[in-house]
Amino acid sequence: MPDNTLGLQEDRPDGYEEFLREIKDRIQSAQVRAALALSREVILLYWQIGQEIRERQKRHGWGAKVVHQLAADLQAAFPGVEGFSRRNLIYMQAFAQAYPDAPFVQQLLHNSSIPWGHHVRILDKVKDAEQRIWYIRAAYEYGWSRTILEHQIETDLHGRQGKALTNFARTLPPPDSDLAQQILKDPYNLDFLTLGSDAHERHLERGLLAHIQQFLLELGTGFAFVGRQYHLEIGQKDYYLDLLFYHLRLRCFVVVDLKMREFLPEYAGKMNFYLSAVDDLLRHPTDTPTIGLILCKSRDHITVEYALRNTATPIGVAEFRVTNALPDDLVGSLPTIQQIESELGEIPTGERPAEVDEESG
Repeated sequence: MPDNTLGLQEDRPDGYEEFLREIKDRIQSAQVRAALALSREVILLYWQIGQEIRERQKRHGWGAKVVHQLAADLQAAFPGVEGFSRRNLIYMQAFAQAYPDAPFVQQLLHNSSIPWGHHVRILDKVKDAEQRIWYIRAAYEYGWSRTILEHQIETDLHGRQGKALTNFARTLPPPDSDLAQQILKDPYNLDFLTLGSDAHERHLERGLLAHIQQFLLELGTGFAFVGRQYHLEIGQKDYYLDLLFYHLRLRCFVVVDLKMREFLPEYAGKMNFYLSAVDDLLRHPTDTPTIGLILCKSRDHITVEYALRNTATPIGVAEFRVTNALPDDLVGSLPTIQQIESELGEIPTGERPAEVDEESG
């Protein structure tokens, strides 16, 4: 019978044969249990293999070549079973090194079981131990795909989540105040937009509508889009909310006001007016108080603090960033706002009359 171990027999160190038998037995046992809990059992097996390799390398002085040998032997013993390549064995070692405590790993896998590919991406892209745990738990809680997980890591969601300046601790009861704080971030990453240096609020608003899927992803799990330029009639006058959302977990409306400039104190007064109106006109008796989010190009921390200090309604203020804004001479080659709107088709209720200036409402 031909040898399937890539000619590496001579590299097997003392104790290797016993180690190989133990790993084979553990794989076979895990394969039975994996029928009930595939991801959790397999990942725990991977951790155990990685830990065993590290311990034996330390105890017996095994070199790096043993990983190549082990990969060849396991692939020969379990043909057609994926997961035992040399590259994956190296990730198993890295996984065991990142989480060396066995009870902690078992608890983590029990409470936050995500696919192995997610763990690999986190190992590759996140170096801080606490941040790794945070992304594991967030990926499990929100059901992120691998692509979304990579996007959240690359845009530093951990560093932005819950960082908006708010008055929630004073205006909302616990635990609603804590949850509301966590659903907002600062800054918001709007790199999916293409805006010129002279863009106005209407350009930002229409761009967000043209990329509503990306914007909902950036807002986070739980946001449902209600409408753009949502119409409210108050005291026989017409007012229009830039963007209106409903948060499914908080069970409340979220009003988003867009500003292509630095935060000004009067923005808080305007938002307070909007939130009071929405609470009276739209809020269901079982809903929690409406929340406002003012998205600005920039904001001064002290100015925001003073503006929100005595405001009775829950308001958050955050910056947005568009790092890929194009020079004006290139913007002309892009689709116009009218072209974008024609692609959008029917716009949700509340479209403001064209003659009304966006700052007047």
